[in-house]
Amino acid sequence: RFMFTFMFLVAHSSISLAQYQYHVNRPKPSLPSFKFPAQYKELVRVYEWKNIQYGFPSEQERQEVLRNGRYNPDSPIPIDIDVYYPPKGGPARLFVTSPRFGQGVPFSLGYISNFQGENGTELQAYPSYQWHSSHGGNCDGLTSVYRVHIDACGQMWILDSGEIEFVQHCAPQVVVFDLATDQLIHRYRLPQASFKSGVSRFVNILADIRDPPPQGQCKDVFAYLADPTSKAIVVYDVAAQKSWRVENKFTYPDAKFGTHTVAGESFELLDGPLALAVTPLGLGLRRHLIFHALSNDLEVAIPLDVLNNATNWGNGLSSSLSEFISLGRRGIQCASHAISRNGFLFCGFLDPIGIFAWDIRTPYNPTNVQLIALNPEILQFVSGMKIVRRPTDGREELWLLSDRLQKIFAGTIDYREINYRVLRCDVDDLLQGRGCF
Repeated sequence: RFMFTFMFLVAHSSISLAQYQYHVNRPKPSLPSFKFPAQYKELVRVYEWKNIQYGFPSEQERQEVLRNGRYNPDSPIPIDIDVYYPPKGGPARLFVTSPRFGQGVPFSLGYISNFQGENGTELQAYPSYQWHSSHGGNCDGLTSVYRVHIDACGQMWILDSGEIEFVQHCAPQVVVFDLATDQLIHRYRLPQASFKSGVSRFVNILADIRDPPPQGQCKDVFAYLADPTSKAIVVYDVAAQKSWRVENKFTYPDAKFGTHTVAGESFELLDGPLALAVTPLGLGLRRHLIFHALSNDLEVAIPLDVLNNATNWGNGLSSSLSEFISLGRRGIQCASHAISRNGFLFCGFLDPIGIFAWDIRTPYNPTNVQLIALNPEILQFVSGMKIVRRPTDGREELWLLSDRLQKIFAGTIDYREINYRVLRCDVDDLLQGRGCF
């Protein structure tokens, strides 16, 4: 009788089999219902910069790169943030990326030091200055890093686009460091079949550790790479050392959302996939990759068991189309997103300028996608977003990097003002409206 009812519903409504499988038998949320927060909730401002402050091996090196144009203080734009808490204690390490959109970026991945410079706290190159100093001349180094992902095993997955000023110097690559030792433990250069030379620009990476600690060995890993300019997601099977492209109508932008307006200033960008998240382990759900294009308001999901099988993707644009799930529309763009272990997906909306959260067990609609922090000054274009577990008490923190990207595109950025911010709040405090302290 149940099966007859289900088949009747599928046959006589817009419900697809994939949508039914996504929503059926969903466990009830373990947290209390949202409490709608007060306006202008203050997230903790951990770091602020008028302009990014870089550290160099010596003052001589700093003067040299200023002279030869490899450092222009107005060129770097911070894009991403991630945080590592040493499992045995010690201070957190914060990592910031600033891709080489232009020639004047001395290094594109750094950590926030303890030194206070003229414009703010100084960044030092990671893993060392030498890894970046060839500026694309040595493809064994790092050329241009857009985003990173630190996994539960203490490994930092680095996505290097291989470009400087949109010229391809090296093949895109995935580079992994063990943060306990700062040693290189893995490298994968994408084969030509996995990217479009002169078109692809890899901007985000998510590593799904399917055997996490303490029971697992961190060996069963799939990584997902966002390539918005060629409108695709690349799946990387780490154990098999192979990758494949996923490109279809669900990874494409929507022209109606090609104009991005933040705080009254607009810029044009027609980008495909940017934000990536996976269903957390332990929720009793079929696991999905949840993603969206930057220039689209549609949130999409694809089952991981389908996505991770390379044989499903041999038919080009028509591959496995029936497996994609249109979760719902926002009516506005949001950039990066991140998901908590209890299944709450966070994203920074462009309008209103705030952080919204959605319980993935519920339909993606305005009732369930709720505003939890609103601040039109400090949350202008949240480009970097991560959820990090704090080892001292096991609680999760939401970390954000906002960069006023609209002012950079419009040429109205004023380096006498605070432009770049790193913000933090406990996830449970945000969800329950308790404030961020």
